[in-house]
Amino acid sequence: MPEQQWIVASTEQLPEWFLQAVTQYTPPSSGQFAAQLLWQRGIRGIPQIATFVNPKNYLPASPFEFGQEMHLAVERLQQAWQTGEKVAIWGDFDADGITSTAVLWDGLGQFFIQNSQLVYYIPNRLIESHGLNYQGIDQLANQGCKLIVTCDTGSTNIDEITYAKQLGIDVIVTDHHTLPAERPPVTAIINPRYLPSDHQLFHLSGVAVAYKLIEALYQKLPDIPQEPLEDLLDLVAVGLIADLVQLSGDCRYLAQLGIGRLQEDFKLPPAQRRRPGVGRLLELCQKSGDRPTDISFGLGPRINAVSRIQGDASFCVELLTSRDQARVHQLAEATELANSRRKSLQKEVAQQVNQKINQMDLSTTSVIVLDDPQWAVGVLGLVAGQVAQETGRPTILLSTEGVGGQGGHGGQGRTFIVFSPNPQSPLPLIPRGDPTCPLSPKRTPTFPNPRSLARGSARSVNSVDLYQLVKNQAHLLHRFGGHPYAAGLSLPVENIPLFTQAINQQLRQSLGGATLTPTLQVDLVVTVGDLGKELFLELKLLEPCGMGNPVPKLLIQNCWFENGWHRNQQDSQGKKIQYIKTEFDLRDESTKNPFPGVWWGHYKDELPPGRCDCIVELDYNTFKKRYEIRLIAVRSNEQSAKVTQHSIQILDWRHLTTTSTLSTSSTSPLLIKECPTSWDDLRAWLRRSLHNQQPLAIAWSKAEPQPPKQIWLTLVGIAKYLSRTNQLVTRVQLLQKLGIGDQSLHMGFRALRHLGFSIQTQDRYLQISQHLNTKSTLAEAAIVKFLDAVREEQFQRQYFTEVPISTIQAIAIQTI
Repeated sequence: MPEQQWIVASTEQLPEWFLQAVTQYTPPSSGQFAAQLLWQRGIRGIPQIATFVNPKNYLPASPFEFGQEMHLAVERLQQAWQTGEKVAIWGDFDADGITSTAVLWDGLGQFFIQNSQLVYYIPNRLIESHGLNYQGIDQLANQGCKLIVTCDTGSTNIDEITYAKQLGIDVIVTDHHTLPAERPPVTAIINPRYLPSDHQLFHLSGVAVAYKLIEALYQKLPDIPQEPLEDLLDLVAVGLIADLVQLSGDCRYLAQLGIGRLQEDFKLPPAQRRRPGVGRLLELCQKSGDRPTDISFGLGPRINAVSRIQGDASFCVELLTSRDQARVHQLAEATELANSRRKSLQKEVAQQVNQKINQMDLSTTSVIVLDDPQWAVGVLGLVAGQVAQETGRPTILLSTEGVGGQGGHGGQGRTFIVFSPNPQSPLPLIPRGDPTCPLSPKRTPTFPNPRSLARGSARSVNSVDLYQLVKNQAHLLHRFGGHPYAAGLSLPVENIPLFTQAINQQLRQSLGGATLTPTLQVDLVVTVGDLGKELFLELKLLEPCGMGNPVPKLLIQNCWFENGWHRNQQDSQGKKIQYIKTEFDLRDESTKNPFPGVWWGHYKDELPPGRCDCIVELDYNTFKKRYEIRLIAVRSNEQSAKVTQHSIQILDWRHLTTTSTLSTSSTSPLLIKECPTSWDDLRAWLRRSLHNQQPLAIAWSKAEPQPPKQIWLTLVGIAKYLSRTNQLVTRVQLLQKLGIGDQSLHMGFRALRHLGFSIQTQDRYLQISQHLNTKSTLAEAAIVKFLDAVREEQFQRQYFTEVPISTIQAIAIQTI
């Protein structure tokens, strides 16, 4: 494995007024650590601090900010309520999808009678995959459903939605995944990706979008619901924190409120809890519900584990919503067993993956793509995420299980936990076929042979947009979908070599020679003496943490370990599972008192014997009622010279509204406002910063590109206008008008020449004239090359919009 590069964030001298503002929220400590973190993360004004820390100061967006689509959805649901139609919720099997389904089940259940007027359908992870499918739609049609409301899925299921319409079923999509090129043929689609990227609802996950729909329905029909809307917030918090979304805007607000509701309910005696299933699950994972980590390390993985191991996670909705204490206790125990099995499977697959990686030349590999017939599909995403973090490279892991007759599709031959179905289950638990839909448009249901397909998961790192990378190879795939950081896919086994070659070549070209390096960002340097309650309460000010606001990483230098010991974890039945936890005490020269800690998935023998540096997260163990650290990374003193305090100070101002008064440095920073399209562009700025001994402030804004075809039409329109009026234009004017770079403009000029235009230079001006109005095969080919160049440029700009500051700092170190 390549060696991980630790990068320590720059420490700035903070204004006194800012320190005083933060101290109000951190008594009795000085607030210095919290202030430094808030400043680093762009929270630099008193109103910002107030709304970030206290949700009571935040003004959430109305659900009708989604515009006409929300009105259409509410009107169709109101019609269904008035006429007594049967409604189906179509959910998804991950934690966001399960909680989305539960929110709609409880929320719509205030308007429709559950199990008779309202049912739900959760696809089987192992044989159906994400999204709508024909067989499930047929099942709902046979039950008499006239309306399907999706959650956390459905935006790109054009053919399946069309098929549902042919059967007389309307579809309302609530989702947060990538949008199709054209609006699907639905009654309504509520997806925050239609909103501007700086909108406070833009980052909503599936469960939060579902909640907004229920909120709108409550506002439209306020006298019907018997239960308060706020009772859904605990479910919203679970889905938001468990999913890969940025916790800002309404996401942070809803998560803050939801964690409060979760904790309030857990404090009640078990018989009085609104959600006894959630309470029992928290008890089994020894959590109390008051911390975001209780979700990210407790509830979320357990909910996800059911579909990873069994495939069918339908009963999880019942676990989250039922008031039947005996029943939910049974389901919680089954969920805990599934999670134990998941840990063992994950460890087995991770060991096999690492063996394969050790035989690879990572210096020539940009994207890791591996396949194996023995790998369990359900845990591939987790292992891919581990590998991506360890190697600094996007990772795609595929299972060819069952291909060529070697065992059944979806895990035959493996031992699965069998759960007894609820006799009151809204849908019968029947065997389901493989209803996956090909990428190419079809008007009738097709069921490809699953034995010919490899299925798996992809995870990204260093802000590489994995979704776009995979999408660009769509011609080699059977199906795919997901986020820029996580995707699922299936493809014919014979396409794997070509897919691997193509996706590696594309990323290599995008990186422009930059080397992908695994990096770990350090937020603060502390001592063992700093650890404890006061620092914990300061760091808690930033919670809930997630994407865009990660859990603070603390560097402790020149420390050593004592009393290390490890043991296998046990499941809820007392059986050992193949998952290790090491416990230890940490010491340094700052105090005589050691500090306890844990290292998940590692043996005590992996702790260095002498002095070392380590990166940790500070936590509170509710079960043991103690503060402790979670070890993230460690290296001996000999290796610690490679901990980098970079000599170029890099300020990340990409997401800030003003840059006029942000720098606390005595030297004004070198400001980059134009988003680069290659690492070479950025390296030039880094060298200039180093030469001038100036901080470098990256302040380009998020790109909102036009479709490439529209840019082409604009270029042709400009060329015709200039030809007709004999006006001159500069290259800079064209670049600014079109929003493209020199290379794309060059390709555009070449295409124009094939259409009969001439482009001549006069001093620094360009004269464009049209002599012939022709179309040829050469012109069509040149237009295609122009469109490809624009797409590649937009891809690069999108990458640099989101690339982590730690990656830029790593490139800066290489540049130096």
